[in-house]
Amino acid sequence: MDRSRRFAVSIFALAAVLRLVPVLLTRDLPIGLDDMFQYDMLARSLAAGHGYRWYGEEDLNLIQRYLTMDVPDEYDPRGVPTSFRPPGYPAFLALVYALGGMGEGRFFAARLAQALLGATVAPLVWALARRIHFSERTARWSAGIIAVFPLLVVYPLALATENLYVPLLALALLLILRAVDKERLRDYALAGVVLGAAALARSIVAAFVPLVALWLWRSADERKQGLLRAAVVAICCLAVTVPWAVRNSLLHGKLTWVESALGYDLYMGYHPESSGTFQFGISLDLLPMLDDGERNAVGMESFWEFVRSDPARVPYLMARKAGYLWALDRRALTYFYASGLLGNMPPLVLGIVHVLACGPLIVLAPAAAWGLVCGRMDRRKGLLAILIAYYTVVHMLILAEPRFHVPLLPIVAILAAHAFVEKPWRASRPWQRWLAAILVALLLLNWGLEIARDWDTLVALFGPHGHQLRLSY
Repeated sequence: MDRSRRFAVSIFALAAVLRLVPVLLTRDLPIGLDDMFQYDMLARSLAAGHGYRWYGEEDLNLIQRYLTMDVPDEYDPRGVPTSFRPPGYPAFLALVYALGGMGEGRFFAARLAQALLGATVAPLVWALARRIHFSERTARWSAGIIAVFPLLVVYPLALATENLYVPLLALALLLILRAVDKERLRDYALAGVVLGAAALARSIVAAFVPLVALWLWRSADERKQGLLRAAVVAICCLAVTVPWAVRNSLLHGKLTWVESALGYDLYMGYHPESSGTFQFGISLDLLPMLDDGERNAVGMESFWEFVRSDPARVPYLMARKAGYLWALDRRALTYFYASGLLGNMPPLVLGIVHVLACGPLIVLAPAAAWGLVCGRMDRRKGLLAILIAYYTVVHMLILAEPRFHVPLLPIVAILAAHAFVEKPWRASRPWQRWLAAILVALLLLNWGLEIARDWDTLVALFGPHGHQLRLSY
């Protein structure tokens, strides 16, 4: 085994051990958010052979204790067929449940699988950095950052799509660059298939595929050859996603993509009382509707009403959403600690936990800005820039919260390691250094405003009764 393979195996082993530790220490940990509850019931429905349904009789009775649902007249006790969530992650959970059983230990089994799956991101990042033609040292630092990143270490505890989506997105980027290097159509086809799988996990990536196709076409030496590569990627991606879109379209009697949550998200993102992020009270307005088509239609209609009634507020909301997207990773920590699920921590311990949660982004994101902007912007580095810009803009248009930047952490790690190791600003032009400085200033301003906005909550959180605040998510 050569040195590169030994490193890939070693960094995977390190990442796997770190992720397995919190999973093993929390063997009986329940799930704690509505999203997790929904993913779990979708997975149980699939594993039981009932199809893609949610709110079966037992789950419906449970949720009715807290929220009155609009139950259709022809209710099937197995549950209601749904298109609200994309099917990729529930299918992954269903596979785990089918293999490990659907008893009380299913969450532990899912977390074990997620820990091992999440550990693959470290060697994927190493390989991706090498494909971008960064140095071996940069690639190894990138992989090391991802292996020990505290947020990613504990992420397998959550039943969240990122556990599947982040490895798929990293793999898709790697396969795209590998295809460019190998110049084989089967490699482009494989990249398209993985992009399609990523879209079935989080449909937000679907609109990135045309940008990838355009990038392949524009970066090719011969435009006809570039057009063929782009077409292969797009067609293979559609081959994976269109069958589910057909299923959803037949379900609702009209054209529907791999999920039907856009109306709900836009409703939350532009509601008159919204600041552009997920807010507990607003999130319940449309949730009782079990008819996904009706929920989506009401959400879209309300969104346009919100915009028409106050169009001047849209730029403000977009700026707020950009801030939420790149906010500090403390929202889940605040919620779970204030709910008493983490016990009562002394202020020093709670402070250390906050540093572990927020510190890596504070260090890495500014460095990544320098690594992205400074130095030579070749087409490979340009693909990373396109992905970051796409993610930022699309969430500014819809809805944003801090966890939405988690899929970009591998890219942030690579660019930060590039900045630390190769110091690209030494060979950069003055405008590049100015642009990097502006991006860093915006990040610091965003975090400063965030802390100032939440100062009273932070003071209460670090107080003697912070674990009993019962804050909403």
